Amino acid sequence: MAGHSKWANIKHKKEGADKRRGIMFTKLSRELMVSARLGGSDPEMNARLRIAVSKARAANMPNDNIERAIKKGAGELEGQTFEEVVYEIYAPGGVGIIVEALTDKKSRTTPEIKSMVNRYNANLAEANAVSRLFESRGQIIVPRNQEDGSKLEEDQVMEVAIEAGAEDMKNDEESFEILCTPDNYAQVAEAISGAGWQTSESGIRYLPMEGTEIQVDAERAQSIFNFLEQLEEHDDVQAVYHNMHLSDELYAEMEKMA
Repeated sequence: MAGHSKWANIKHKKEGADKRRGIMFTKLSRELMVSARLGGSDPEMNARLRIAVSKARAANMPNDNIERAIKKGAGELEGQTFEEVVYEIYAPGGVGIIVEALTDKKSRTTPEIKSMVNRYNANLAEANAVSRLFESRGQIIVPRNQEDGSKLEEDQVMEVAIEAGAEDMKNDEESFEILCTPDNYAQVAEAISGAGWQTSESGIRYLPMEGTEIQVDAERAQSIFNFLEQLEEHDDVQAVYHNMHLSDELYAEMEKMA
């Protein structure tokens, strides 16, 4: 499975479910607002908004919250105006990091991100210096063991995913990782939701291109994990991606250190 998923598994052990849900809903609301502001409030006419709605529903965000965020973005209700900012970072050891943010005040957010970058001996990179090592893919993680006690089989998940437009599916003992193009993400996510399956992660991600992942030792990995967590906890940060290689051995060491 992708390193991002393993990192999420480690990170989530440190956080309560209510805290995670609150942070997630705040980030989803901002994405809904920006999508509606840029392309209008009709998901059928606004592909980005359709994707944002699919992500919100996959996260079990209440419909009232979704509708309110869309109305704020479309100007039907009073709300803040956010702009998108992407930060490309090289961490020690050459690990590439991409940070997506939505902020109502870039002059506040950028110095705060720079402060964290300096604290962890990392460097801000020029545009495309890091992102060229990644590809944008729709990624949906479906646990084998569902909350209702059922256990999903590979064939049944693959049939639904491929029929909906997925390109590939990988699996391990715990989960299925479904991959698709960004254009097909919404319909694949809707098919998974329509099948009644829970997801542990769902969205359009920056995934490391084959051959670009960086190997580090456990001590350096721990420092980078701390950095990644600090970035994710920033109020304006929507998502953080990295190309650190997480072997099973390193993952086991990281779990002991978590």
